[in-house]
Amino acid sequence: MCREEIFQNVIAVSNRKLCTRPFPEQIEIVCRHRPQSLILREKDLNESEYGKLGQEVKEICKKYQVTCIYHTFYEEAKKAGVRNIHLPLWKLEELNEEDGQRDFDLIGASIHSVEEAKKAEKLGATYLTAGHIYETGCKPDLPPRGLNFLKEVCQVVDIPVYAIGGIRLEKQQIAEIQKAGARGACIMSELMRIS
Repeated sequence: MCREEIFQNVIAVSNRKLCTRPFPEQIEIVCRHRPQSLILREKDLNESEYGKLGQEVKEICKKYQVTCIYHTFYEEAKKAGVRNIHLPLWKLEELNEEDGQRDFDLIGASIHSVEEAKKAEKLGATYLTAGHIYETGCKPDLPPRGLNFLKEVCQVVDIPVYAIGGIRLEKQQIAEIQKAGARGACIMSELMRIS
């Protein structure tokens, strides 16, 4: 598996606080590597700040033909004409209640248990992120759930699952999670610093 093949199995996840260069510049560098998609995850922003940043990121993604996925703020996604959203489970329930699913082609959900995976699929998720799989600096006090957890999740749902948490651009690690049944991986820290 060459670097290009690794990127085909990767969803990039943004975190501008990890960047050492201006955020739009970093997103452009990430998109040049052609990941499968990019989740704009900036959780600390309010809805209008997110919307403003989203417009800029959406244009960069479009330039490199990388699927742009908004996170949490589905109303901003609709306004921007972005048909891809990633949601925490509680937000997916809210979207379901509003019957807002028809506005999206891709609906991702973050899950942390087998039961949540089943629930997210029932609620209409088209893919899942399951984690955290390996040790990660993002959750230093929580032990990783590991590959057995990932395998279990992959066995109970019929939609693609992406591993998240402590994953690097390393063919051995990507092969390991794919062997457990995952479609690919979500990578944040390494991609927010990549050149």
